Parts: sequence; structure tokens; C-alpha cells
Amino acid sequence: MPGSAVEVSDLVMRYGSVTAVRGLSLRAEPGAVTAVVGPNGAGKTTTLETCVGLRQAQVGRIRVLGLDPGDRRDRIALLPRIGVLLQDVGGHPGGQPLELLRHAAALYAHPHDPDELAELVGLRGGALRTPYRRLSGGERRRLGLALALVGRPELVFLDEPTAGLDPRGRHAVWQLVTDLRAAGGTVVLSTHLLDEAERLADHVVIIDHGNVVGAGTPAELTRRGVEQALSFSGPAGLDLASLRAAFESTWSGIGGPASAEEPAPGQYRVNGELTPQLLATVTAWCAANGVLPDGLSLHRRSLEDVYLEVTGGERQP
Repeated sequence: MPGSAVEVSDLVMRYGSVTAVRGLSLRAEPGAVTAVVGPNGAGKTTTLETCVGLRQAQVGRIRVLGLDPGDRRDRIALLPRIGVLLQDVGGHPGGQPLELLRHAAALYAHPHDPDELAELVGLRGGALRTPYRRLSGGERRRLGLALALVGRPELVFLDEPTAGLDPRGRHAVWQLVTDLRAAGGTVVLSTHLLDEAERLADHVVIIDHGNVVGAGTPAELTRRGVEQALSFSGPAGLDLASLRAAFESTWSGIGGPASAEEPAPGQYRVNGELTPQLLATVTAWCAANGVLPDGLSLHRRSLEDVYLEVTGGERQP
């Protein structure tokens, strides 16, 4: 598949006097998981709904698998190729999960087996025979995921896929997303769970107030613009000048200069990009000086730290 699976350029979406999306641009590459993260009201759901053709782009350009989801003919061609999980699955309130899945499967040329798919997403036993209106939030989420996957789509849009699920259910969804990518599928998901994005995504787009405020791989985002550190404790007053000299003499290929300090007696901190070479230099210096680095630990900022930095928001629950 040539080009990006999803291209959003300069999207603007307004609801009356409220601008939900302000010139947003993002790309999702084929065969990868792209996570769109941001606080509630940031524009995540509006962007996804526009990508799947549920809303017409007011300003900007959208292409999904090379097609315009806002164009009627393109959307008809696109629908068999994508799967969509929105925050509310909807459906016939009296319909039971298995019959809803079987009905959806009949609309596709080469669907998944509904019974196998229900088992795969964790819909079992009595839940299969329970009317939709009586399903729990977690059961509705599992059904929605199964409906998104039943047609074997090339591209799946998942809006908050693990909302309302217990830890076991979350991990089951994570495994499904991982398996989809391994099979060559493309996934675009929105989430406010930063550990979910950090674990699943090849590429993360952080949006706030309808704007993209950060984008990159999880590694790029957590490495960018902030020092990482290694810390340990030992005897007070160690000769840090010799440790700094060790950095200088072995620095080739480590990635950048490091510094060493003793912020409190017997507490040591080495600031710099964490690499195997840096760790080896510190431990070799400790061994040469008869120092046992007690409590040796590595400190990296998380995706949550990046999120707080670029959005100025509160920590996610």
C-alpha cells in the first residue's frame, strides 16, 4: 500500500462557537500502531469520527487508504476495508452479541468466524445470550471490538478501546492490537491511558485543545529535550573528577557528554543519555575504586512526563 494509511492535513472542526480541532495534521503509516493521546475534549474523537466519514471535514484534507471519507463514493469503497470501534457501539437494544456478530459477518466477503471472534475478545457464556441493553460496559466494549474486526479490515480505528475493561480485559485487547500489527494490519487508536500508548504504539501523536503538541515514537518523545540519569549510593566524598575523566576517555559512541554529582553525602547521580556504554563506564569505575554501587537505578522520563510537559495538564488516572 503506497503512502500513508491515514493523512490528516490542517483539519478544522467547529461546533457552533467552539472550535474542537484547530488545524490538526497527522499521519498514520501502514502496518503500524498510531496512538492519538490527549485530555478529554482535546479533539481525539472528533478527529477519528471525521476520518471514518461520520463527520464532514469543515476545513482541511483527509485521506484514508488513499480515499476521501467525506466523499460518498469513496466512503462506500472504504467501508469494507476499515473497522471502527467508537465509544458507543449502539445497535439493536434487544439484539444478542452473537446474533449481532453473525449479522455483521454476513455483510463481508471473507469475515472472521463470529463464534471464534467472540471467544477471542472474551465474550463467553451468558454474555452471548444477553440483550445488548443489559450488557455491562466492559461487555459492550468487547462486542464493539469484535464488530470492528469481523470483516478482516486492513485498517482499524479504535476510540478508547479499553475503556471500562478490567486489567485482564485490557491485556487481552493489547494482545489483539499487537497481533493485528504482526499480521500487517494498521491500527489508529485514541486513548487517554498513557501506559497503553507507550506499550502499544509505534508512533504517538499528542493533541491538546485541537492542536498537535507533540509527535514521535515513544522513544523519541521520552528522550527529547530532557536529561536521563543513573543514580547509586556509596561512601561519601568519592572522587568524581576521575569518573568525569573516565567519561571523556571512553566517550566515543556513547551519545553525548555526561556529568556526575553528589547532591547529598553518599548519594550520586550521573546525568546523560542512558546507553550500555554509559552504564559500563560507571560500573567499571566503581569496580576500579572498590565501590559497591548500592541501589543502582536508571531514571528515564515516561510518556506521562512528556504529556504533562507539552499539555500542562494533570496526571491521567
